[in-house]
Amino acid sequence: MFSKILAAIDRSPNGNAVFDEALTLAKATKGSLMLLHILSSEEKNSPQIPTLLTLEYHPLNGELLEDYCQQWQSYEEEGFKLLRSYTESATNAGVSTEFTQNSGNPSRNICELARTWGADLIVIGRRGYSGLNELILGSVSNYVFHHAPCSVHVVYTPVPLKSEVPVVNEAQVVH
Repeated sequence: MFSKILAAIDRSPNGNAVFDEALTLAKATKGSLMLLHILSSEEKNSPQIPTLLTLEYHPLNGELLEDYCQQWQSYEEEGFKLLRSYTESATNAGVSTEFTQNSGNPSRNICELARTWGADLIVIGRRGYSGLNELILGSVSNYVFHHAPCSVHVVYTPVPLKSEVPVVNEAQVVH
């Protein structure tokens, strides 16, 4: 059924859910996994290129660029560490697994790797953005769903509403 499963992983809790679902499917179908992480400025906690507003106060100089390059290198290393950890877990579960980390547009990268690797299934997360947030942030899962060369399995992880976010009162904090 699905012999080659591509799992698009990020560093969010959604990334964990995507990995777990992809691993479950690979074990059930005796398929292999390709884990993909995209280095993108769209990912939470990714290094941000200094903006014009920042440059007004701190002129673009070697130190600022060097700091950005160091942050990006750390970001890359963290991505590889995450992929190696997931690969080890999958391998220990008896699933043949490989990984790659690319940079650029996540939507296009996922579809392109699925095409070149010959994936039968893409497992991808969806955070549940809608309305203005989806318009501004875009929807990687929506793009992949409509442009993928194979089947797509979307793992839904809802974005908590502000009313669902736990509120900690000072009385609850233990010092």
